[in-house]
Amino acid sequence: MIAPVHRQAGPRRLPSDTVDGAQIVTAGQPYAYLAGRLATALLDVSDDPAVLDTQGFWAVVGTFEGAWTFARFGQVVHAPQPVSAHPWLGVPPGSWASSLSESQYRSGVSAVRELVAAGEVYQVNLCRVMSAEVAPLLPLASLGTRLGRGNPAPYSAQVVVPEAGVDVLSASPELFLRRDGDVVASAPIKGTGRTAGDLTAKDVAENVMIVDLVRNDLGRVCEIGSVVVNDVLALEQHPGLVHLVSTVRGRLRSGTSWSHLLAATFPPGSVSGAPKSSALRTIGQIEPVARGPYCGAVGWVDADARTAALAVGIRIFWRSGSTLHFGTGAGITWGSDPGREWQETELKADRLLGLAAVDRSAS
Repeated sequence: MIAPVHRQAGPRRLPSDTVDGAQIVTAGQPYAYLAGRLATALLDVSDDPAVLDTQGFWAVVGTFEGAWTFARFGQVVHAPQPVSAHPWLGVPPGSWASSLSESQYRSGVSAVRELVAAGEVYQVNLCRVMSAEVAPLLPLASLGTRLGRGNPAPYSAQVVVPEAGVDVLSASPELFLRRDGDVVASAPIKGTGRTAGDLTAKDVAENVMIVDLVRNDLGRVCEIGSVVVNDVLALEQHPGLVHLVSTVRGRLRSGTSWSHLLAATFPPGSVSGAPKSSALRTIGQIEPVARGPYCGAVGWVDADARTAALAVGIRIFWRSGSTLHFGTGAGITWGSDPGREWQETELKADRLLGLAAVDRSAS
């Protein structure tokens, strides 16, 4: 039996129209595209992680602040990335407003460094949210087509659940949690540059600190001695930049539920900081707006197969009404230079905001 849910909707299917085998999606239609699978026919929507231990295929979106949407779909098929019947109209580059200006962000970096000097925190991921107005009924799938071509990502995703106010498009390169039965893994990213030559000792130290935090998080719910670190400081190439990535694995203790796992590990350590409690307090003091799905989690859970992959919600667009949002940030340590950290946030945003910009040559 499915656990009680907070909202329910009868099965709803997308129109049967396709273009070159790709499903055409329209505004207001619930669907999810995750790991090459198109999920349609929405059955249930809940905010209770307990549903992930029941049955079915669930699309998952969690905000950094801890609000969850779990959407169960009745039809899941391998399919090409869905397309929109409407072309992307674009966002002029100058239209984006940032929640923190460059001077405010630099001041925030300096404030974090003072807290490090005082022993309050070791590392804080300092972020800003960018916003721009777009046509309210334009499906993000039209932007998703451009991202799929111009910025392919290992954990790309589209999740649209109008019943829950969810409209998310992700090009995330970062694994938050992968689960296969009782084996769980996380692969935090810390350290970013245009090329490997841009990476510094500060990037290495930051990665090691967050790996230790993730080890501690998983250790709360994993068997003693099962948590190991693999592929330490592996260099990953992504469109326009490189990252340092380490992988942490463990075996969950018997009886560990999804509620236990998320409570132990969320929000992701790489986008909060260390110690996590101090970092979250600092973020609340410096950042002026909520992050929403940015730095949260986006992915899927197959409750029948007991498998899952949740990405960290970075390189993500999301919409509230006619406002489109995008987040970007950087990890701050004692070794941070305010100007360099601002430039890192610009680097992470540059390619994706460019793809979202007006393209007058597009048909």
